[in-house]
Amino acid sequence: MHKSSTTLQTLPRIDLNADLGEGGQHDAAILKIVSSANIACGGHVGDTDSMRTAVRLARANDVAIGAHPSFVDKENFGRSVQHPSPEILFEQLCEQVNSLIQIAEQEGCVVQHLKPHGALYNQAAKDSELGAILIRVIQDCQPQLRLVALAGSALVTQAAAAGIHVIQEAFADRRYNNDGSLRARTFPDACIEDDAEAVQQTLKLVQHQQLQSVSGELISVRAETLCVHGDGVHALHLLESIRAQLVQLGVTIAAPEHS
Repeated sequence: MHKSSTTLQTLPRIDLNADLGEGGQHDAAILKIVSSANIACGGHVGDTDSMRTAVRLARANDVAIGAHPSFVDKENFGRSVQHPSPEILFEQLCEQVNSLIQIAEQEGCVVQHLKPHGALYNQAAKDSELGAILIRVIQDCQPQLRLVALAGSALVTQAAAAGIHVIQEAFADRRYNNDGSLRARTFPDACIEDDAEAVQQTLKLVQHQQLQSVSGELISVRAETLCVHGDGVHALHLLESIRAQLVQLGVTIAAPEHS
């Protein structure tokens, strides 16, 4: 992660996103709070009905819609490291993304971004072969799709070099390693369970583009979008708290603008 001197004055807005359509109890309420939604497309969870429900709710709340494809791994909720063949993975991801695009079109909506889920997200952040597959998926499915990727990761540079519009992402409810990567979920402290701590991490990210790693080191993280996992037990309350704090600071919560 490179150091950044950006201050709140040059970042008057932030996108607040959540991963939805994953069987969480509060999707409808969450979609009244966030500005972007990443909708599960069937790889780790989700089907035609859940996608259509999420799309309709997002449209009703003027929330930007994104595809949230995954390794095909329902047993492990897409959070297990996988190494499928490149062509099989490409076909699986295209099928997932195209399914959501088709449903969105039927509902009069446009899918605006793609955010890989779980293990695919973390592996692609540093694996250029997986990054190339995600780039191909966007180019094949809908070239206007923007790619949501871990802020500061190698994937950001790779996708931008391929002409993809990248939205750099940080997490309110995840802990980080010193190199800016996410703490693996195999560690018990990977997720932030305390709402107050997650809110403080959010404020540090938005105000100072910094956060504290698991070892206590301050690292620079410059992000345009902030994620709270919609399937978390405290997701709704946490999102309400985060939005209230950001609004109080005068930060505009809105989906990234089209270039």
